Amino acid sequence: MTFGPITVQYVNIATIAVAPRLAGLQAKMDIKGMWALALFPPFAEAGRGLFLFGVMLMVDTSVAPGLVRVACLQMEPRIGAKEANVAASLELIEEAAAKGAKLLVLPELCNSGYVFASRAEAFSLAEPIPDGPTTRQWAAAAAAHGLYIVAGIAERDDERLYNAAVLIGPDGYIGTFRKAHLWNEENLYFEPGNLGFPVFHTPIGRIGMAICYDGWFPEAYRLNALAGADIVCVPTNWVPIPGQADGREAMANILMMAAAHSNSLFIAAADRVGVERDQPFEGQSLIVSYTGWPVAGPASRTRQEIICADVNLQDARRGRNWNDFNQILRDRRTDLYDEMLGADTPRGWY
Repeated sequence: MTFGPITVQYVNIATIAVAPRLAGLQAKMDIKGMWALALFPPFAEAGRGLFLFGVMLMVDTSVAPGLVRVACLQMEPRIGAKEANVAASLELIEEAAAKGAKLLVLPELCNSGYVFASRAEAFSLAEPIPDGPTTRQWAAAAAAHGLYIVAGIAERDDERLYNAAVLIGPDGYIGTFRKAHLWNEENLYFEPGNLGFPVFHTPIGRIGMAICYDGWFPEAYRLNALAGADIVCVPTNWVPIPGQADGREAMANILMMAAAHSNSLFIAAADRVGVERDQPFEGQSLIVSYTGWPVAGPASRTRQEIICADVNLQDARRGRNWNDFNQILRDRRTDLYDEMLGADTPRGWY
């Protein structure tokens, strides 16, 4: 980023432990534990500052062995502006890749916008998966940067529409999730999801998905956990909840923390911001550890931004043994209720 003639770059804190004492440099700690360095204009103009900046302060986006850098890309799509929305998402993908992120999550319906005026408008903005233009562009970005991307998209399957999320890897399309629990007027445009809660095995971990209102149902996260997920990626468009006091965190943040803790799962939710056809959105994207405590975010209520966290996805499985006696999935009373909650889903957690 730039401030007039001043160039700012993010570098790892270990790289510049003595930076505040260097002549011609200004340092500021940001909330993610990285240093932002800026050249004072006089030194930049003289060239000496540029030499110090370029040689002494190398950008470090490396990730420790065993960790995966997860990023939630909070953005503001515009209803109907598919080309601009996809272009904006690709810019954020480039930025997250430059930060060293490996698993990226984008918001719900981020290529089309959310508040459709009619069923005809929804149809005009939907596209097939994986052969539609949006999925192909995301796949190209994933291949170029070696990424895994989960993103919300309006899917058209013949004459049916689904509020969907697509999972793409460096080698292309991996799978699709279709939103199981439709919110409000989504029921006018979309069919309820018919794919269950699939978990996809990848080199970086086992990835499950949910979308927005799915997170209000404990079964969504529990079925992901039972199917073996290490992390659930959640494209979302959270809206204010009745009774929510000004300044309170999004209700969804609380639900995510509880779900992550009670299932020993990582959860990464990417929300949108802005107001669309009089509907405000909450922002506050969040990444939660399997412990239930946030490791990145919540993000702003109003700004586009990227939040990142370095996590060991294998810890989700290790952490399920809470003590010598208790393991959260093993302790369930399957003599009182069905082990898989009646779902035709193969077990994957043991």
